[in-house]
Amino acid sequence: MSSLAYADLHGRIAAEIDAEIEHALEELGPAAAAVRRSIAGLLGHQRMKYPLSVLPLLVHGAETGAPEPAVPLSAVHVLWWTSACYLDDLADGHGTHTPRGLGADEALLAAVLSGQALPIRVVQAQSVSDALRNALTCEIVNCWIGAVEGQLRDLRGGLDAASPVSVVEAYRGKSGAPFAMITAMAAILAGADHDRTEQWREFGDVFGVLWQLFNDQEDLLSGRDEDLRNGTVTYLLACALDEASPGTRDRLVELSAAARESESARDELRACLLAPTVLRRYEKDLGTHRDEAYRVLDRLGGHAQHVSALRQLVDQSAGMYLT
Repeated sequence: MSSLAYADLHGRIAAEIDAEIEHALEELGPAAAAVRRSIAGLLGHQRMKYPLSVLPLLVHGAETGAPEPAVPLSAVHVLWWTSACYLDDLADGHGTHTPRGLGADEALLAAVLSGQALPIRVVQAQSVSDALRNALTCEIVNCWIGAVEGQLRDLRGGLDAASPVSVVEAYRGKSGAPFAMITAMAAILAGADHDRTEQWREFGDVFGVLWQLFNDQEDLLSGRDEDLRNGTVTYLLACALDEASPGTRDRLVELSAAARESESARDELRACLLAPTVLRRYEKDLGTHRDEAYRVLDRLGGHAQHVSALRQLVDQSAGMYLT
């Protein structure tokens, strides 16, 4: 059987996902013209770099062999992350980067609707049983609670008590929760029983942690250094603190505070984060999370093409790109 690349699947179905979102906006009706315009502007501004909207397609495909019925869930995924990424930028102090043609308040309102009301409308519009619609809707509501909990832990996380364990707990909320939501929703839509649905939720949770670790690496590699500028306690920083001697740990805390405003402090902190001992620890822990994701997929099994593509996503997110 030929392998299925997740990017190829996205290329084949992307137009259907876009059409599903456009249909959801049209269904708001003529009285919501300003809402449609604002959400459309936000969607154009906050485009995803990686086509992770394939995730529910792949889970549904793994369960049934057919990914296409999960297209509405891919639309939910795009809408949710469009909202979450914009709200995350605001929380990090990047609110000036508003979509062209929208004010900051308009963009904020659009983000709220994009992440909550519109995904629920997409689910409620599906021709499925009331029980199934309610189950899918509950996933969206519960996800927001878990994601906000993780984001609050991230915002309030101080270096004094920071550890790799505490950072992963925050990641399981702000990134694990939405991926667990969408994988569980795909399993529910596919007719999976409770046990399999919970295993797919577990996979989404682990994958979300891996993807956050991937994002952390990308931030440093791109030179944006947003985590350094925001004073974010990343997993890499937690590893550096965990591996440091008491004196070095104090210096890392000082540098993390100074890096918000000082380029020289960011340079010194970056050098500390890229120290060989820290990177070895980071790579080892990446492997641990990767293997956990593999174990869940191995337990689940399913249609081989789609499971293989999920493993491809795991491999990409678990790569060690920092040197």
